[in-house]
Amino acid sequence: MKLIEGQLRVRTDKRVAIVSTRWNHFIVDRLVEGAKDAYARHGGNADELTHVLAPGAFELPMVIEQLLSSGKYDAVCALGAVIRGSTPHFDYVSAEATKGIATVSLKHKKPVSFGLLTTDTIEQAIERAGTKAGNKGFEAMTVVIEMLDLYAEIGA
Repeated sequence: MKLIEGQLRVRTDKRVAIVSTRWNHFIVDRLVEGAKDAYARHGGNADELTHVLAPGAFELPMVIEQLLSSGKYDAVCALGAVIRGSTPHFDYVSAEATKGIATVSLKHKKPVSFGLLTTDTIEQAIERAGTKAGNKGFEAMTVVIEMLDLYAEIGA
């Protein structure tokens, strides 16, 4: 049986953007640093990344849509943090951002990683931004790197 899989190696012929939210920046800034670190550790030059700031998680899909529609980017690493509060706002924003990010990726047939934290507490978000639970920004960028390599391997 033939096995096709992506490797964690940056394809220097591919353009990658990071789209992060301005909201909850004290968490998201750590995710961005993790993503840049992952890109550099896997053979890329972090200076070649484009970083776009979206106001919040709800706007992530719209910004990603514009980037992929431009034809200038081959993949996007989406980063943000939605932290549950005392109203249903969390549920609406999390659900719509999740659906929107998936829809844009499928529409353009290009990798978009999901580095949007959806946590119940600030403590959980902090844990996922580089403490106990690792850095989800780092992980989201490794998904982009592997997916770009996988697409190249399958001829997409």
